[in-house]
Amino acid sequence: MIRRYMMPLRIAVIVGDLLTAAVVFAVVSALRFPWGDWEVAWDQVGLQPLPTAVVAGLIWVGWLWLLGTYRLRLRLSVRGETVQILEAAALQAVSTFAVLFLVHLDSVSRLFLLLYFGALTAMTIVERAVIREAFYAMRRRGRSARYALIVGTGIAAQEWADLLESHRGLGIRVIGHLSEEHEPPPVVTRPILGTVYDLEPVMAGRVTDEVGIALPTESWGLVKAIASIALEGGKIVRIPMRDGTFTLPGGRIDELEGTPVLSIARGPERFAALAVKRLVDIAGAVAGLVLLSPLLLVVAIYIRARDGAPVLFRQTRVGVYGRPFTHIQFRPMTRDAEARLDDVRPLNEMNGHVFKVTDDPRITPWGARLRRTSIDELPQLWNVLRGDMSLVGPRPPLPSEVDGYDLWHRRKLSMKPGITGLQQVEGRRDPEFDHWVTLDLDYIDRWSLWLDAQLLFRTVPAVVSRSGR
Repeated sequence: MIRRYMMPLRIAVIVGDLLTAAVVFAVVSALRFPWGDWEVAWDQVGLQPLPTAVVAGLIWVGWLWLLGTYRLRLRLSVRGETVQILEAAALQAVSTFAVLFLVHLDSVSRLFLLLYFGALTAMTIVERAVIREAFYAMRRRGRSARYALIVGTGIAAQEWADLLESHRGLGIRVIGHLSEEHEPPPVVTRPILGTVYDLEPVMAGRVTDEVGIALPTESWGLVKAIASIALEGGKIVRIPMRDGTFTLPGGRIDELEGTPVLSIARGPERFAALAVKRLVDIAGAVAGLVLLSPLLLVVAIYIRARDGAPVLFRQTRVGVYGRPFTHIQFRPMTRDAEARLDDVRPLNEMNGHVFKVTDDPRITPWGARLRRTSIDELPQLWNVLRGDMSLVGPRPPLPSEVDGYDLWHRRKLSMKPGITGLQQVEGRRDPEFDHWVTLDLDYIDRWSLWLDAQLLFRTVPAVVSRSGR
């Protein structure tokens, strides 16, 4: 579970290997045969260059996969990876010569093949080094950083915090520690943010992705209660077990530098499916922005002509694990809408930590039409492309709403917010905020790519029926 933070690097390396194989094929073809005639040269031996390059790339990735080069190690041996790449190149060469012999393609240039396999090996080594360094540089700049809170202030807590931060590929930063009264004097070098009794307010006040519990054996009676609070708040719980064994329902054993780690999480942990979800988000956002660009332009010009700038309404919302982001949509209200918020609070139709008014006096007549058709939400595709939101997910709340959340409400922040979702489809007009959160948590617990597809499909009639508000 802890190695899922390396998943973006794994995907980048696979794509990089595939593209490298295709580019090397084209370059070596152009160098081996007369410039501009290499496509003709391949046709003469009975092969189409583009499909051949793609197949060669897929076979290359297949050999690298079988040899285990995509099981990225936290402590990577460059020499070991180079040996694996050389082995893959040898297998690729042997299998290629065998296939050419069996299908009687003797006219394929052996010199081309030797140049191709040599260049492919060298360029793959270089390509992987570049991708890895770019990934680590991104982590160093704090991009996609994860934040961990450590319960414990003793030697075990210090060692666990050091171990997490020593692996730059994980991108984990320790925000601090919480102490426990039965521990010896603190030895940690990072800030002590309070005691175990401050766990809930510390999680609420800081961006926290996971909670590590590194208490001495005599304090393990508190572990279950601490884990329960952290899980209820939607956090991942990790318990390094250097001094013994410990089990909790739903936990699974990871390993980090030889240290067994009990990891527990509520919600989706299907890493490959989550990666596909992100790819779908990117593809959907790009397609939506391109295909809807004429409509977006017309709406922007219309708003500017009717009421002047700004065309977009920007507002701070709370994303996954409490990360703030700038949420954008077409402005459906008057320009002084935020200043008039206190005047319309008594009109709130919701029960709980959310504000909703059907006939909000701040909404302009043209803004009401935008809302009924949900056109005002289309700029959120940019939030999806940036990675702040997903096409499908819980509703993105305001910071003022989150400040009033109960602990169980906060678990909805454990998944990236979405433009649409189960709450938006089934609870659109439900006045009970708790029911909204229940739907969001149900979505998180049942999440799958198929559920996302169903919700996207069900969103269409909700928009067509002009039920937005």
